[in-house]
Amino acid sequence: MKSLAAGSRASQRKRLSVPAEYIYRSLAEIDDLAEMKLTLFCLLALEQKEGEYRYLRQAELLADENLMRGIAQIDQSQPAGDLLQGAISKAIARGTLLESQIELAGQTRRILMLNDEDGQTVHRQIELGDWLPVASDEIEILPVRPTLYGLYEANIGALTPMIAEAIKEAEATYPCEWIEDAMRYAVERNARNWRYIRKVLESWQREGRRGEESGRDLERHKRYTSGKWKDYVKS
Repeated sequence: MKSLAAGSRASQRKRLSVPAEYIYRSLAEIDDLAEMKLTLFCLLALEQKEGEYRYLRQAELLADENLMRGIAQIDQSQPAGDLLQGAISKAIARGTLLESQIELAGQTRRILMLNDEDGQTVHRQIELGDWLPVASDEIEILPVRPTLYGLYEANIGALTPMIAEAIKEAEATYPCEWIEDAMRYAVERNARNWRYIRKVLESWQREGRRGEESGRDLERHKRYTSGKWKDYVKS
């Protein structure tokens, strides 16, 4: 299989942007050659990945000829796969890499990412279950859901200190999904103010939300999942 780190001559000449913290870890801390090779490979391979959320599957590492050949040369008395597993474990223990495991196509898949801000976002989204299968061995990481404060500011109005405090109090009283739905309810009726949202929440708490499960409201939910709210709603 073609190496992930391989590409056109133009791409090979392209300079690799490596965070200083990883240079420090690689040169000053890592004392295992297999872990060093794995770390440098991950830096290069993830740099070549496309999309906002980048990760590597363990299967990609095992299938990369250059990586596995380089790992095998370290100690020919051990299987290259075992050396790679040890290197992955050391990189995770050191905090250079993060790992998540997912169930996909009836099997457990091992997902690896750098322990930087972007990698931490990917790790958090996977752990929260905010991903979708897109192929037998591929997943799509869903965008980070905005906070209630972000939803309010983007769709209702300015987030003043009083409104922020009111939202905080509401979070302690109502399920988060209720508050999100009440904001959507207000947007649909062009009643973009917290007073209306609060009354909707109070009404749902007092009378229940049975009416919200009607066919009419189901149709409204479809509009949410296909309109401007689609990035915020799990259908």
